[in-house]
Amino acid sequence: MKHLLIGISAAASLLATGALAADLPAKAPVYTKAPAYVEPIYDWTGFYVGGNVGYSWGRASDSTTITNAAGTVLFSGTNRTDLNGIVGGGQIGYNWQMQNYLFGLEADIQGSGEKGTHDYLCPTSTCIAPVLGALVVPGPAVSEALSQKIDWFGTVRGRVGVLAAPQILLYATGGLAYGEVNSNATIAPVTTGISAAIPGVNTTNVGWTLGAGIEGAIGGNWTARVEYLYVDLGTVSGSFATTIGTTNLVSNYSTRVTDNILRAGINYKFGGPVVAKY
Repeated sequence: MKHLLIGISAAASLLATGALAADLPAKAPVYTKAPAYVEPIYDWTGFYVGGNVGYSWGRASDSTTITNAAGTVLFSGTNRTDLNGIVGGGQIGYNWQMQNYLFGLEADIQGSGEKGTHDYLCPTSTCIAPVLGALVVPGPAVSEALSQKIDWFGTVRGRVGVLAAPQILLYATGGLAYGEVNSNATIAPVTTGISAAIPGVNTTNVGWTLGAGIEGAIGGNWTARVEYLYVDLGTVSGSFATTIGTTNLVSNYSTRVTDNILRAGINYKFGGPVVAKY
């Protein structure tokens, strides 16, 4: 009998515990919150190297005088000509990104196909005196073709930009420009067309440049850009000496060289291209 009572008491206790547990509110399951994902931010800071190609619309504004051996000015003239052609080369630089702003330094070197010619005509009996004899024979007119070519040029520039989007940079740039201009002349009497052989003159000048561009990330560590530069190489000058018959002539030129350059380029940036944010 005693064992029966103990069993009944144990069963009643179990039933009461289950009923009480049923009356308690159910505890909500606990979930681990996943980190919120934010679009990766492109990191512009670091060294880069690249190449470019484009076209240039140059201008050579020239003043030329022709003198005799004594230095007397026989003729003077001014002319302007285009120095247009394809340009291409490479660049290297470093960027510092500060939030949405960018500061950088860049140097480039370019080969150039830009060239043009100034034409001058010294009138009859001006550069070559008339021949006196039984009959006065006027000295022939003298033509001069001054050809100039930008062989190469380079720049060292600062860059300041703002990020229109994490992967799109708008920037202004400016600094030092330098380059070599080759000048040569063909001088001849128009009656014969026989020109004197005159060695060319190479002049390396230093000037300045200013421009702007847009650059964007195109995948991985690569960026692409379109850039405009105005380049002023200053004034190049020199002279050519020649003898026509018995007359010694010296042609003196002074040419200001400027350039308008539009080019596209591609860069490879060293280091990680993006910083992921969570």
